[in-house]
Amino acid sequence: MRGRGERSGPGLLTAAVALLAVSGLALGSGAASASPAPGPGAAAGGAGTTAAGTGAAGAADGTAGSPDGREDVSWRVDLSRPGADDVNVRYTGGGLRLADPGFSPASMRAGRGYGSAVLPVRGLDRAVGRVTAEVTAELPGGARVEVDVRGRDGGGAWTEWREATGAPADLPRSVTDVQARLTLWGGEGGGKTGAPAVRSLRLTAGPGAEPAARPLKEAAAFSARVYATREGLVGHTTANGHVIQPNDHFVALPSRRGLSPKGSGQYSVRVCGPARCETAPVWDVGPWNTHDDYWNPSSTREMYQDLARGLPEAQAAYQNGYNGGKDEFGRRVANPAGIDLADGTFYNIGLNDNGWVTVTYLWTDGGGGSTTSFPTWGTDVSIRASATTNSTRVASLPGPTTVRVRCQVHGQLVNYQGYSNDAWSYLPDYGGYVSNIFIDVADAWLPGVPNC
Repeated sequence: MRGRGERSGPGLLTAAVALLAVSGLALGSGAASASPAPGPGAAAGGAGTTAAGTGAAGAADGTAGSPDGREDVSWRVDLSRPGADDVNVRYTGGGLRLADPGFSPASMRAGRGYGSAVLPVRGLDRAVGRVTAEVTAELPGGARVEVDVRGRDGGGAWTEWREATGAPADLPRSVTDVQARLTLWGGEGGGKTGAPAVRSLRLTAGPGAEPAARPLKEAAAFSARVYATREGLVGHTTANGHVIQPNDHFVALPSRRGLSPKGSGQYSVRVCGPARCETAPVWDVGPWNTHDDYWNPSSTREMYQDLARGLPEAQAAYQNGYNGGKDEFGRRVANPAGIDLADGTFYNIGLNDNGWVTVTYLWTDGGGGSTTSFPTWGTDVSIRASATTNSTRVASLPGPTTVRVRCQVHGQLVNYQGYSNDAWSYLPDYGGYVSNIFIDVADAWLPGVPNC
């Protein structure tokens, strides 16, 4: 046997935000993150952030002094270029708008239009830790705009998304690549007259707080015991634009901070039920809340910082009457759910009804938990969203390199150049799986690497 397998044979704070009020339109206060409810510190028609690729048309660069004397870097984003991960947005009439003002994801409350644009990655020539957003937008009554940003360093792992709408976003560590996500929410009345239009968008990145020293041994990814419900909703669309299929495999969590782009496993969980465990990507937002990143330490939690880490707000509301027994929208909480499971994931782990599961949030803590490094071979090697060649290609390895492997799973049997193997390894830095055929070691099943 070889690693290649067997031979066959709230208000604007310090963020520089420019909002354009047009005739007859009022600027509200608060921006929704994954739903129409205002997020903490959000601004009505809040600040937009985007990352334009180096040399992108329409991107203007500049530098400015930061408070500690180091230079910031600033760029304007070309909003006219559509992206593969965009959801229900289009550029027309000089602005980015909702393509269908009546569309909203199935798992969120209806009544307002929704659109999202995941903007190109911006590579920087210096390390940054804070990103400020500046947007000019037309905001009919009740319409909102939100910007989230994230970053990655030389290790390749993305931080969580952080909102830059009402104040600068402080990333959890210094990064050299920055990406932004722009979210549009229509007004209460719906229709074209209630839809926002983003005219311009600029990001400024600079030094953040000095990062804490990383421990010599990285902590394992955070796990919690939470109540799971079945999402269902086959044929409907998730918050990242995925159309739900029969027997689908993904999860929903109640915060956009851990929402993966469409087809990606950049933010994934390992969910364990009565029968088995499964690693699944986060492709939707819910249940109940949309600003409850309960897997984060209480001090950095988006809302509900008085709750213990690992305790979803819905569970506290249902069991203990927290927040008057209601969710962030004022609805009476009818179950303690902290995660929704797509049908395939739900039944695969052994659930026949809603119930308690153990969830590991694979991107958390020490850069995503313990990993083992292995060499690879081959050129243009595909990394897939799941352990099958039929799933989305989320990234590729141009040539031989070294990758970090978190876990492995038996999936589709792959045959290549006389080798056969059904084992696949999960690569957290890429958010996907690679066939173990391309891991250049003597074992088909990698030694010392756990099951996913």
